[in-house]
Amino acid sequence: MTTSGDTATTATPTRTRVAPGTGAIPPADMERAAQHLTDISAFFSQRVVGQEKLRSSLVATLIAGGHILLESVPGLAKTTAAETLAAAVSGTFHRIQCTPDLMPNDIVGTQIYNYGTGSFTTQLGPVHANLVLLDEINRSSAKTQSAMLEAMQERQTSIGGEVYRLPDPFMVLATQNPIEEEGTYVLPEAQMDRFLVKEVLTYPNPQDEVEILDRVSSGRQVAALPQAPVTIADVKFLQELVDGIYVDSAIKRYIVDIINTSRFSGPRPVPGLADQLRVGASPRGAIALMRVGQAMALQAGRTFVVPDDVKAARHAVLRHRLVRTFDALANGVAPEQIIDVIFDYVPAP
Repeated sequence: MTTSGDTATTATPTRTRVAPGTGAIPPADMERAAQHLTDISAFFSQRVVGQEKLRSSLVATLIAGGHILLESVPGLAKTTAAETLAAAVSGTFHRIQCTPDLMPNDIVGTQIYNYGTGSFTTQLGPVHANLVLLDEINRSSAKTQSAMLEAMQERQTSIGGEVYRLPDPFMVLATQNPIEEEGTYVLPEAQMDRFLVKEVLTYPNPQDEVEILDRVSSGRQVAALPQAPVTIADVKFLQELVDGIYVDSAIKRYIVDIINTSRFSGPRPVPGLADQLRVGASPRGAIALMRVGQAMALQAGRTFVVPDDVKAARHAVLRHRLVRTFDALANGVAPEQIIDVIFDYVPAP
């Protein structure tokens, strides 16, 4: 295992370059990946109690090279989870508190005029970090929300006509509070679709909540974290392995059938689905199902994707990509219910 303190003296283990999607990953690389994933999980559990689903989604999003949207009521450790993940992988971390008066330049950066030299200098914004937390993103205006589009999709920002590449890896973690509507701006569909997954957090169980109180009362919750067990180079290594996870043509066909079923077609159209949905998932949804499925397979220690990997990712990947009808919203039909019906109708390979 390579730690951040000895990266200058310890050479990164060499490995065979894996072609994308071949599944021809050497056992030594799989063992190294398993160790890194175990280290991240152990580090995460030192600060965040429970929330295993959140941890799995965060890690899957990171190694799949995507972005994540977290939704929950206040106090469920969203910010703590983001900070802990960044610390676990030795990445740079910036937190942006979104407010109605937040401007795009506050995120991307700006040019500052130097009266002494008579020239402009560029000051990069907080988006230039490995992991960026956009806290309560729906409190910022649509103009400010759209400032993140180029960063999330193109991995770059434009300031004063110059293009600045973002660090690699780069991941956005955005949070939103679903119980407050006053002073908020609903994220547009174009912005929502750029999040690889959307995770909805629930309250911890009583046992975990007792553990939280024990940690707070004993001071363990605010104790300094140990040295990060994983480096940014290790994260890039994991991302390369995800690229090499094999996806059979039958799995790809399965994913396409699911996406097409959400568009009222597919091999077995769902009767009455048009009464619940206005818009189905885009091709980006199919890509996300495959990418998250590959990340899930790697976390499970496999070099290939199985249908259960796709099923495990279905809610996180599709819940923010389906646009429900007014009737579905009025009747309280959750997107997860619609997704489950679609998966029930599509036969797995």
